[in-house]
Amino acid sequence: MSHVAVLMGGWSAERPVSLSSGNACADALEADGFQVTRVDVGRDVAEVLARLKPDVAFNALHGPFGEDGCIQGILEILAIPYTHSGVLASSLAMNKPKANDVMRAAGIPVSDPILVHRLEAAESHLMQPPYVIKPPAEGSTFGVFIVKEDATHPPQELFSDDWAFGDLVMVERYVGGRELTCGVRGDESLEVIDIITETGLYDYHAKYAIGGSRHILPAEILPDVYQNIRMLALRAHQALGCRGVSRADFRYDDRPGGTGDLICLEVNTQPGMTATSLVPEMAAYLGMDFQALVRWMVEDASCGR
Repeated sequence: MSHVAVLMGGWSAERPVSLSSGNACADALEADGFQVTRVDVGRDVAEVLARLKPDVAFNALHGPFGEDGCIQGILEILAIPYTHSGVLASSLAMNKPKANDVMRAAGIPVSDPILVHRLEAAESHLMQPPYVIKPPAEGSTFGVFIVKEDATHPPQELFSDDWAFGDLVMVERYVGGRELTCGVRGDESLEVIDIITETGLYDYHAKYAIGGSRHILPAEILPDVYQNIRMLALRAHQALGCRGVSRADFRYDDRPGGTGDLICLEVNTQPGMTATSLVPEMAAYLGMDFQALVRWMVEDASCGR
């Protein structure tokens, strides 16, 4: 019986989500017969893991430190096989401007953001609204603003002394229309979900609150667009060097009179694994239940990812 340490919690803004993901995965692994230790990750994680000596680390951390290559480096040093992507892919995907450069070179349509100090972005419009302002290395849409067409000035929250998302922000054109997402497991694409929200932004509430969003699976879009998104999600996964499970998010403007643009927003190397999460929903649609998906992720674990 393999001993799996489920890494969760941490100290990023996504700590609550990580705890939900980690506990759900730990429950599934215990039900499947694995020996499980739940590790609420702190700064002493290397010492804790060296003492536990697990066979596998299931990485259920989200946000900085957990999915940006840091914990992956510790696991490499300790020679503990782990789930999801390795050091380089995790670091690269978390840095949205750098990830965009790699994806653009691979022929994936991405935005062309301006990277500026948050105070400059707060002073005046740097492009014609509507546009988006967001931190370059955060998850769960923390610190994201949609500046609407009728906005007289940028969001003044950027001036705040307690702004917690770093001084650099990305400013990029807003693409209207649908919010679409597609998972990848190993070397195959999963399915495409159309995410319907009240505000048009797949924010923290929409992602994690019961009823915060509606998921249309499979997405009701033209078949060629559907298959193109599946192809682009897999290409992005491979271009960034991802392993295990990832999820690519897209905007698609198929509104009457819309631009027709399809843009890849980002690749998530640690997609959520909660009751309302997208990748488990895609896997279930294809006949792989949550327990089987989590078991596959453990069996896929390795070092040198």
